[in-house]
Amino acid sequence: MIVMATNNGDVGIRQAVAALKEGKTAVDAIEIGIREVEVHRPDRSVGLHGYPNILGYPQLDALIMDGRTRDVGAVGAVTGYDHPISIARCVMEKLIHVFLVADGAERFASEMGFEKSTYVDPEMPEIYAKHVREQLGIDDPEEIQHTKELWKLSHLAVDPQKAGGTTNFIAQDGKGDICVGVSTSGWGWKYPGRLGDSPVISAGGFADNRYGAAACTGTGELAIRTGAARNVVTYMKMGMSLEEATAEGLRDMNELDSQRVGGVQIISLDASGAHMAGTTSDRKGSHVFMTADMDEPEFVDGISVPYEGS
Repeated sequence: MIVMATNNGDVGIRQAVAALKEGKTAVDAIEIGIREVEVHRPDRSVGLHGYPNILGYPQLDALIMDGRTRDVGAVGAVTGYDHPISIARCVMEKLIHVFLVADGAERFASEMGFEKSTYVDPEMPEIYAKHVREQLGIDDPEEIQHTKELWKLSHLAVDPQKAGGTTNFIAQDGKGDICVGVSTSGWGWKYPGRLGDSPVISAGGFADNRYGAAACTGTGELAIRTGAARNVVTYMKMGMSLEEATAEGLRDMNELDSQRVGGVQIISLDASGAHMAGTTSDRKGSHVFMTADMDEPEFVDGISVPYEGS
């Protein structure tokens, strides 16, 4: 069984499936597929072309987890590197640690031979300046760099439309091994150093060959507070079907009323290779999948477990 599932359109999925058909591992396929998304410049939710933080520069997060061994690597708040997913894989394979952030993650990336990127999105400075003027009421973006109460500006900058957009990949290779990968530029206009669920193990992604895998996109704070990805896998361990487990993971987040902004989508896969998506919005979740015998990926609707709180 070879299965690839992703929530971020069809970018990268063909390359990932081709790798699986060549006999590469699920871990290889995840890295290959996500790397394609990370340099897909039209995407504003992943990579150095994604929406920046409130100070105007992107900070990237990524996670990768091997369901066979449950080894995992994650990086957060990384600047200046095109492929945080590859840095995360190096963390998983080279270090006794599982999670590096900011300066430490960047130092490690340099030690692993990754080169700093000089890429600056040509449109983002204007997009950022417009946001500062129109949403924050500040004529000169440079003023933000010197404010002593940046947290107030970040609060005003909350934009649920840019709170999500993570790319999630789940793969199962010919040996039945499962891997999950997550990569994002995070919440647009976030407070510097903010980490969403994407690099947080068990929240943004979790994989276990015995039961399955899950990954989240959307408002990461909700997924962190419930350990959403691990919850879905645990519900499968308890005997729930894939759909039941995914729906229960969504309901866990729907029970959070305080400090709530936006919602979350989960993509999930069980040990048999079945896959699906679900969302806490009124619209059904959707994802893209592709197997070894398919010529093109297919878009599939999922389920909706809408939040009904205030």
